[in-house]
Amino acid sequence: MRILSLGILLGLCTAVHAQQRPNIILIMADDMGYSDLGSYGGEVQTPNLDQLAKEGIKYKQFYNGARCCPTRAALMTGISPHEAGMGWMAAADLGTPAGQGNLNNNCVTIAEVLKTAGYDTYMTGKWHLTNERKIDGEVKDNWPKQRGFDHYFGIIPGGANYYTPMLYSNNEKYPAPKDFYLTTAISDTSVKYIDHHFNTKPNDPMFMYVAYTAPHWPLHALQKDIDKYKEIYKAGWDKMRKARYDKQKQLGLFAAHTPLSPRDAEIPDWDQLPEAKKTEMAMRMAIYAAQIDVMDDGIGKIVQTLKQKGQLDNTLIFFLSDNGACAEFISSGASKEVNGEQNTFESYRINWANVSSTPFKEYKHYTYEGGIATPLIVHWPKGIDPKLNNRFISDYGHINDIMATCVEVGKTTYPSTYKNNKIVPLAGKSLLPHFTGKTNDRGAIYWEHEANIAMREGKWKLVAKTPEDASFSEKSLQLFDMEADPTEMKDLAKGNPELVDKMYKQWLKWANKVGAFPMDTRNYNQRAEVYKKNLNGEFDDNLGGWTVKKGDEVEGEIEIDRNGKISGANSVHIMMKKPADKPAGLSLTWRLKANKGEKYKLELAALANKNTSFVLRFEKPNGSVKLLDQDIQLSAKTTQVSSATFEVPEDGPYVVALYFGKLNKDDQVWADRIKLVPVK
Repeated sequence: MRILSLGILLGLCTAVHAQQRPNIILIMADDMGYSDLGSYGGEVQTPNLDQLAKEGIKYKQFYNGARCCPTRAALMTGISPHEAGMGWMAAADLGTPAGQGNLNNNCVTIAEVLKTAGYDTYMTGKWHLTNERKIDGEVKDNWPKQRGFDHYFGIIPGGANYYTPMLYSNNEKYPAPKDFYLTTAISDTSVKYIDHHFNTKPNDPMFMYVAYTAPHWPLHALQKDIDKYKEIYKAGWDKMRKARYDKQKQLGLFAAHTPLSPRDAEIPDWDQLPEAKKTEMAMRMAIYAAQIDVMDDGIGKIVQTLKQKGQLDNTLIFFLSDNGACAEFISSGASKEVNGEQNTFESYRINWANVSSTPFKEYKHYTYEGGIATPLIVHWPKGIDPKLNNRFISDYGHINDIMATCVEVGKTTYPSTYKNNKIVPLAGKSLLPHFTGKTNDRGAIYWEHEANIAMREGKWKLVAKTPEDASFSEKSLQLFDMEADPTEMKDLAKGNPELVDKMYKQWLKWANKVGAFPMDTRNYNQRAEVYKKNLNGEFDDNLGGWTVKKGDEVEGEIEIDRNGKISGANSVHIMMKKPADKPAGLSLTWRLKANKGEKYKLELAALANKNTSFVLRFEKPNGSVKLLDQDIQLSAKTTQVSSATFEVPEDGPYVVALYFGKLNKDDQVWADRIKLVPVK
């Protein structure tokens, strides 16, 4: 009887121990500036986040990775984005391990680590850690479900129309239903996941990553939410920026003597604008504010659901933003009206990004505080000393520290190997000491993005900005005392050359270790365009990047064959059931940009089930100019094709096209190793 009682007692102790692991909810905003929340100086209505801040702690100096993909990679893995394969963006593979644009297998996600401690794992929202070509080809090895999340709902790419996105649920994708709004759907699904978890596994901890797309462009919000802010921003960016700055000093974020960085030189004086322009620009900020407002409302629903389940006190909640305010100029919708509707695709511009960055200078992309400083709110009633409630933490921290904190509070171990892959050591330091008023002696933090570099150690920050298409120069290095000068107004580099040299050498050592070289400063479109010339011609990414077109009169299919029919694992397989009279009735095309004077030839390997032919072209998208127009004769034996050389007559878009409309009934064709080969 005593043995039985002891067994029951041990079982109860084990259950209590399991319950002591807190639930962890990591919430991230997208492109939200440092000062947008009420608790960080903003006028946007964020009562739920402000309440979490009041009942928890706030960080004065917490850092992200300056841009969407690098931040998400570092946040999820606890290592540098370069070591995780995401030194740049998901739009291209730059040909280096650090720049592959895809989360690699030498890192682990927070979800993968916490699963080893018995956590159920959930994610809602934006992933943006899979190469866009792989997303298009539905190569799923690096989607959330394959990176440790038991349940997933959201968007795999980096952005979308809020009303009509392509949605992903676990490993399936489907178009958004009618009357849809992405921010609300992310919140509502998060609530459903909480309900589901505690209804089915009330004694098991949960980890949930809620990655909102708000307030990232496009400016999309419902009229009822926009109406709250329509009049506020008619005061203009100069007054709004000053009001935020004054509030920040009142809150204790900055000392009274801290200078406000000057208005960006690109931005005009508000009072000099015509009235019509004031109305338009005020509406841009009103929509942006509404996007944050709706996000905050959803966070309130998440918190309320945790309360209802009796889980709020033992849930560690983090809230932060993925980069500083976004100054990108976006205007690509069918309508140019600034009204928040689904046929628009606008941004709020540098004018309001400068307000969101208050009191800092610069924006997303760059490593001044305006690009890398984020609010961080941490709420955990059972884990944070209540004496610290509503206090600011003065120690600086970094997104890598979130993983380290999750590992510690989850009572688990960060692995050295995972699924037979060697794992890069953890770079972050746990924030747990801050929860009881102690320091964690953070030490050095490093950045590199598009040759915008920085290093922070103690009070010193080394930073440099590199313009697009320029080479990094050591002469651009600046040095700031972040305790005396948090807005980076007084460059101390000339007076401290030895310190600058020491810190730069330390940064170089880090950069070489993580693979930050070569530092690439080409603009986004140029990198993506160069990558497009590297065709997915061996179909490793399935049909990613290719467009299949089929006329109404054609009965045929184009799909991937995985049987190594020609050479590689995959080839494209064309099956004709009912042919068309037109050669273009069934086609496979690849769109790219080429420049005047460039010379190329096309190569491929192909075979058929019997003698047949198809047409290979390099042409303008509308077919008006054909630089190559070649019949490819096939048999059951593999044919190696190398076209004649052709020269591009002018800059612009072009298409590599394979036309299969001439195939006869029951003809089958396989193609592989399709290459666009530069000719010197």
